[in-house]
Amino acid sequence: MEVQGKVKMIGETQTFGSNGFRKREIVVTTEEQYPQHIMVEFIQDKCDLLNTFQVGQDVKIGINLRGREWVNPQGETKYFNSIQGWRIENLQAGAPGNSTPPPTPPAETFEPATDFSKEEHDDLPF
Repeated sequence: MEVQGKVKMIGETQTFGSNGFRKREIVVTTEEQYPQHIMVEFIQDKCDLLNTFQVGQDVKIGINLRGREWVNPQGETKYFNSIQGWRIENLQAGAPGNSTPPPTPPAETFEPATDFSKEEHDDLPF
């Protein structure tokens, strides 16, 4: 799944507990008839993916939906959802962090094959 929009806020990396669990949040505003402000969490080593992004950039974020069940001390069951990011891509052409592949070179840059032999047997099964 993916979320696409403009970066509204990028939070600082937060560290929790003695095990060093890390979390960083980003808010993306979708560009549709009724814009939504979607908060996405990046955890552990994925926190560093946000280092090259800034407020105002157009991005596409690869996400996973996560759900948890918790029973409080009174015995009531509660459910919590989170959106976890695992990839982020800059949608502005030529900007840092953009992961688009380089263009294919034109056909003129390749030399034609000239070493064909008439005795060569084509052993393809089709």
